[in-house]
Amino acid sequence: IIVLDARYPCIPGNVANSSTYGFPVRYQTIQGASIDRLLYSRDPDLAKPFIEAALALQEAGVKAISGACGFMALFQKQVAAALDIPVFLSSLLQIPFIHTITGKPIGVLTADASALTPKHFEGVNVSLETPLFVRGMENCPEFSSSILKETGTMDSALIEEEAVREALALQVAHPNIGSILLECSDLPPYASAIQRATGLPVFD
Repeated sequence: IIVLDARYPCIPGNVANSSTYGFPVRYQTIQGASIDRLLYSRDPDLAKPFIEAALALQEAGVKAISGACGFMALFQKQVAAALDIPVFLSSLLQIPFIHTITGKPIGVLTADASALTPKHFEGVNVSLETPLFVRGMENCPEFSSSILKETGTMDSALIEEEAVREALALQVAHPNIGSILLECSDLPPYASAIQRATGLPVFD
């Protein structure tokens, strides 16, 4: 699992917390790959260290490569082309599958809706004609301060409340959605709460 060079707690259920899994995982941190550099600068120079990190994991014997941030979709094609094992850097890769099995529009809950661009969807071969509705967590005080601004502390109960509130707002604004996809790897710990509140299947 490729992880960003970030400074905040990763609780159980988070992609970047090894206790989330019932099988061995190995992490490779990309030094200098900050949230700002990936989400907001969309720095194309990150492609090289992403590929190097993935190749190092492949050489270490892992069977597949994943990523700990949905915004890594920008580099999915480049990393996959460089490796001999499966690569799935972003949860956004699931969109065609979700749309196929539900036949309905998909609600995407992301860390920051303003930073999620058509290039991210193109990077994982999601047609721009796929019916999607995106809502971000960037205006949620606890999520924004602990995750996006990396204050070093986190009130998980507050983030759960914020995530549920934003998911419900997404559902109210677009009542025809048939599922919710969590782009952000910090949101899976709250997937069950979101599912209970919305009554929709939740993917992460």
